[in-house]
Amino acid sequence: MLSIPGISGSTCDGFSRRELLRVGGVGLFGLSLGQILKLEAAARANDAPKSNKKSGWGKAKSVILIFLQGGPSHLDIWDPKPDAPAEIRGSFKHIESSVKGIYLTEVMPKLAKQMDKCTLIRSLNYTPAGLFNHTAAIYQMMTGYTPDRVSPSGQLEPPAPNDFPHIGSQISRIKPPEVPMLPFVLLPRPTQESNVIGKGSTAGFLGAAFDPYYFYQDPNKEIKLDDFSMRKEVPKERLERRATLLKTVESQMPDMQAAVEKFALDKYYTKAFDLVSSGRARDAFDLSKEPDTLRDRYGPHTFGQGLLLGRRLIEAGTRFVQVNWPAVANGNPTVDAFDTHAANFGPLRNLHCPKLDSGLSALLEDLDQRGLLKETLVVAIGEFGRSPRLGVSTSGNGNAPDGRDHWPYCYTSIVAGAGITRGALYGKSDATASSPAEKPVHPVQLLATMYHALGIDPHTIVYNHLNQPRELVDARFGEPVTGLFG
Repeated sequence: MLSIPGISGSTCDGFSRRELLRVGGVGLFGLSLGQILKLEAAARANDAPKSNKKSGWGKAKSVILIFLQGGPSHLDIWDPKPDAPAEIRGSFKHIESSVKGIYLTEVMPKLAKQMDKCTLIRSLNYTPAGLFNHTAAIYQMMTGYTPDRVSPSGQLEPPAPNDFPHIGSQISRIKPPEVPMLPFVLLPRPTQESNVIGKGSTAGFLGAAFDPYYFYQDPNKEIKLDDFSMRKEVPKERLERRATLLKTVESQMPDMQAAVEKFALDKYYTKAFDLVSSGRARDAFDLSKEPDTLRDRYGPHTFGQGLLLGRRLIEAGTRFVQVNWPAVANGNPTVDAFDTHAANFGPLRNLHCPKLDSGLSALLEDLDQRGLLKETLVVAIGEFGRSPRLGVSTSGNGNAPDGRDHWPYCYTSIVAGAGITRGALYGKSDATASSPAEKPVHPVQLLATMYHALGIDPHTIVYNHLNQPRELVDARFGEPVTGLFG
């Protein structure tokens, strides 16, 4: 490690940001500008901004992101407007929650009882960057950047190696688990709009070694875990000998090692071996170890059991879990999707909200009872909300008189845990839930808040496939929402 005598404070590369500034004009002993920038980036990653040393900085050990793809209606779930005209108010009555002054709609009675454990953000908003579809909004929500490639059909291109990385992949790289465990798990199905599957859900330019573990199975059915099973005819000791042999071979082939270094293959292999040999991941996926009463509390459906599985993964050491709403984003609302361009109220009352209500309320209660909510940041959000006025077209889609179209200009999210204020509202929508009236929040700011809660500066520099410096999230959209923390 190179150090400069007489100056204290260094990064893992040997330089503090102050050192780099003081010697920047000297060429730093022959290092190129590019090398200096990389050292500065490493320093920045390790220096907590002074303003971040309070207000939730580093309070979280893990994150559960509940992604309600399809765009649930904020007015009909958690931002009711009982005094608005009928074509805005809709069919549902409002009910009081466990916190005085906070109301949900009648289709969320279980969650209403858990509102003392979380904060509702009712002022999320953004203006679409040219595209008004699900995939563009999903990509922004997952990566912190707006998309830049669109096919002639108006859809985004499929996932590509030069995409911006998913936040979970960035976190896996910067802050891997402290135990042999999957760092980032995405379940129980991919994000999807039409034939574009998994956009924004990869490690992108970080490389495949930082992709999530894609657990695309229904946890409400029998789970197959062949990935984490050792063949009976190959004992653990034999695998350990193979791992040692591989390391010996690699040490004798430095050119080969350098050629694959950026793919982190050695690290990937080591992690995979540790996962299989420890049995930790396999145990985490075993929902049969949970009492039937708790499984029933979460709900006997894919979403509820997925949230229970998410809790088990976090408990076992996973850093980032994303639980997607188990439906194609632009799917059939009468079957499983939140994309209610038609028949908004029947599916919400009879299909979607009972599942959302049981699963999300059980997760908050379960995490709190186990003491895990103190160190787990929980975020539930969709890619946008729904149009305040029934039957109008806001995105070019056709809408039935009882349907609501896409609406990114104002919607709601729930956040909880890791120092988030309990039993509170943050921000406020106007009288028709059309736009924020107080404290507007861009969804990318929520990503910045996730990094912040984990003790990671969201302005940390990462280098893309062209070796260009990029921040973890697009700085144009703002800073972490530190006002969410108590």
